[in-house]
Amino acid sequence: MEILFNFPLLSALFSIFFAQFIKVPIQYIATKKIDWSLLTSTGGMPSSHSAAVTALSTAVALEHGLDSSIFAISAIFAIITMFDATGVRRHAGEQATVLNKLVADFNRFVEEAKVWPKTEKQEKQKMLKELLGHQPIEVFFGGLTGILLTFILYYVMIL
Repeated sequence: MEILFNFPLLSALFSIFFAQFIKVPIQYIATKKIDWSLLTSTGGMPSSHSAAVTALSTAVALEHGLDSSIFAISAIFAIITMFDATGVRRHAGEQATVLNKLVADFNRFVEEAKVWPKTEKQEKQKMLKELLGHQPIEVFFGGLTGILLTFILYYVMIL
């Protein structure tokens, strides 16, 4: 039952859930469409990965101090996670966009050329996930979300 009182863990988990949930109204404001699939998807504003790792580091700093080894570990973990979100994962998403366009163009060519006779309905192709990574602004606001939520939780739970 000690896990229920692990403040850094609870802070990080709460930040993940909050960041995922808040994506729905943010997307609604931007597009006027409700998309509940954002609750479980990657990418988007704010970054739940960034919210989680900054919440974890902030909670560790509050509990153990900025000079602790565990804070150093969590801070480096947060930096690597946020760098990856704006780097490798973002570029993978951009490549997925290009691949999806190539697939769509190829399928259109096939349809127009009527090369293959249609005997049965073809199985729909699944689009590659394009929203893998984050824009730097999404990572920034995800990190800010994690820090702010951790301070709020700290004052509600600890004090």
